[in-house]
Amino acid sequence: MFPMPRHPSHCLPDGVARQVTTHSRMKPDIERQVASAEPGIPGARSLASWAGAALDGAGLDRAELVVRIVDEAESRELNQRYRGKDRPTNVLSFPFEAPPGLPAEIAAPCLGDLVICAPVVRQEATQQHKALDAHWAHMVVHGVLHLLGHDHQNDAEAAEMEARERDILERLGYPDPYRTYRER
Repeated sequence: MFPMPRHPSHCLPDGVARQVTTHSRMKPDIERQVASAEPGIPGARSLASWAGAALDGAGLDRAELVVRIVDEAESRELNQRYRGKDRPTNVLSFPFEAPPGLPAEIAAPCLGDLVICAPVVRQEATQQHKALDAHWAHMVVHGVLHLLGHDHQNDAEAAEMEARERDILERLGYPDPYRTYRER
C-alpha cells in the first residue's frame, strides 16, 4: 500500500474492504486476519458489532480497520518493536497515519489496525473469571478507543477511558470488565 512512518495499516480504498452487518448504527468495514490456531476466535460479525459500538458517537460516517488475530510470538515481537516490552500483550492499536499527498476521501475512513493476541485473551479471561466472548468484546472496544485517540497514560485518562468502555460494553450486554474477579 503506502509507505508509513509506523506500523503499516491495511485499510483499503472505497469499495475494496468488505462490508459486514453490525447491530450498531456505525457499520465499520473490518478486514479480519487470523494468524492463530487458538480456539474460540470470534467471527467477523462479532468483531464488527463490537467495533461499531465503540465507534457510535464518534462522528464518523464510515470507518475501516484491520483486526489481526495472532499468537504469542507475533504479539511479543510487535510489542517489543513498537512499545519496547518483551512479552506478548492482549491488544495493540496502530492508528492509521496518512502519508503526505494521500487524498482525504481515501484516508478519512481508515482508522488503523488492531492486533489481538488470542492466547493472551483466553488466559486473561480464565484468570479473571470472565466469559471469553466478553473479554474479546472488551479488547476490541479498548483497541478501537485507542484508534480514536483515547488513552490511559494517567489516572484521569484511565478513568475516562474505562467509563467509556463500561458504557459501551453495558450497551452490548456485557458486565463491567473492571470488576475484580473476586466480586464475580
